[in-house]
Amino acid sequence: MMKIDYVCGLHAVDSLLKTRAGSVTELLVVEGRDDARLNALLERAAAGAIAMTRLPRRELDQLVPGSRHQGVIARLGAAPATLNEADIQPFLEGLEHAPLLLVLDGVQDPHNLGACLRTADAAGVDALVVPRDRAAGINPTVRKVASGAAETVPVFTATNLARALRTLKEAGIWLYGASDTADSSLHEADFRGPLALVLGSEGKGLRRLTRELCDYQVAIPMAGSVTSLNVSVAAGVLLYEAVRQRR
Repeated sequence: MMKIDYVCGLHAVDSLLKTRAGSVTELLVVEGRDDARLNALLERAAAGAIAMTRLPRRELDQLVPGSRHQGVIARLGAAPATLNEADIQPFLEGLEHAPLLLVLDGVQDPHNLGACLRTADAAGVDALVVPRDRAAGINPTVRKVASGAAETVPVFTATNLARALRTLKEAGIWLYGASDTADSSLHEADFRGPLALVLGSEGKGLRRLTRELCDYQVAIPMAGSVTSLNVSVAAGVLLYEAVRQRR
């Protein structure tokens, strides 16, 4: 049976229509809503000859349980092909610049994953690498929080994250792990070459094997009383230091 996927929320759907309108098979809109923001989105869909159906709110709620869809859902066709660690090497070979990658070692909160994707897109990250097990997958909540980035940033799902990291190392990618116990600050690191920034899960940080596979470990300087940052905030700090250096 063909898997159907959905993107929810005004911002996420609008971004999808701008970047991958061809993947949308139908727009589902709540009955009774009529405002300028929605109408602009519907005009964009109409320009792309995308069908639109009005439905009662309860039907939209049932379609994507637990999601804050804001009365707008885009129905996609077949889900994009799943990328795994076997696809990493060919992907890297196709890049014409020093790669910038983000590796998330077991981020379980879909809101954090969506926020990381959104920041990754803004920072020009080439791809994300995430483990298949004990980690959030790409679902409607992630897509909504990512505001379109889940459709623009390739995500490689690794059945064995350690093996994926070794593939990156063999391809000449330097692995920089984020750790609050590292002796070096991120401001001392050289992020200008082929780079993968590796962040751990909420609360636990990097797993032992992941940490051991990193070429370097760096810490984000903390001047206040808190000892760590939310993983999506930490990803933003690290990525934009990389962006600053690489420019």
